[in-house]
Amino acid sequence: MIFPTLDHLLSRFADYPPERIRLDPVPGTATKQDVLDIDRDEGKLCELIDGVLVEKAVGFKEAFLASHIGYLLTGFAGQHKLGIVLGADGTIELFPNQVRIPDVAFYSWEKIPGRVIPEEPIPDVFPDLAVEVISRTNTWREMFEKRKDYFFAGVRLVWYIDHRARTIEVYTGVDQLVTLTDGDTLTGGDVLPGFTLLVADLFSAGTSPAA
Repeated sequence: MIFPTLDHLLSRFADYPPERIRLDPVPGTATKQDVLDIDRDEGKLCELIDGVLVEKAVGFKEAFLASHIGYLLTGFAGQHKLGIVLGADGTIELFPNQVRIPDVAFYSWEKIPGRVIPEEPIPDVFPDLAVEVISRTNTWREMFEKRKDYFFAGVRLVWYIDHRARTIEVYTGVDQLVTLTDGDTLTGGDVLPGFTLLVADLFSAGTSPAA
């Protein structure tokens, strides 16, 4: 997508924090290679949205929660031989010109061609489960569009974890969701049958018990 004027670019990304939108290369012309180059040269993770590079929102607490739930999912998936789990550097091309980076993603073995981990740095595969830990600069429209991309590509389950609100939004479709709070239990549904996690336990993770 080419943006003939700055107004067109701002209109397309109206709800995105402007400091996260890269202007080099020219918006609308960026490619997967640019995603890789910025990661290599600057150590920054960018998603590719309609030919525009958007830096991924990051945060210390968000990174911890993503790591923690990734650890739990890895143990469960490994124990039951269900598939693999990737963290926030598992960049994927959901469809042409649309590169996304889930904070955590579960791939059943059926999603992995030949059950061999792809060699490509940005493979065109999609997970069964995508997990996003909401950061301060994530916006409603940004997360809505990301969710649309996930389900359009074939993702079956999406979790949006908001530690500030202490909620987990469980999506089985773009607008099909259940919101869980402290008294609820998160499950893997049909994607990870048997996986359970108390919401309160997730949000209390990382808090050191009194000595």
